Amino acid sequence: MVMRQRGQYTLVQMGMGQTGTVIDIHGGRGLIRRLDALGIRPGKKVTKISTTLFRGPVTLRVDSAQVAVGFGMANRIVVEVG
Repeated sequence: MVMRQRGQYTLVQMGMGQTGTVIDIHGGRGLIRRLDALGIRPGKKVTKISTTLFRGPVTLRVDSAQVAVGFGMANRIVVEVG
């Protein structure tokens, strides 16, 4: 996978090991509330640890915790890298 430099991407599009700041979540109150409980909210720095092939979960580091979110959720989280 090619490491991206600067710009806005979804968590799915980010490269492994890349860090960015969450700038938007495209979803309703339920999704926003669930992600907030995991520590994922606008302004937070996240690092993509891994992803699985074929639309599997995406693993992230948020603060000192490691969390996994489903492919659909990860595709709705917009992160600014760089």
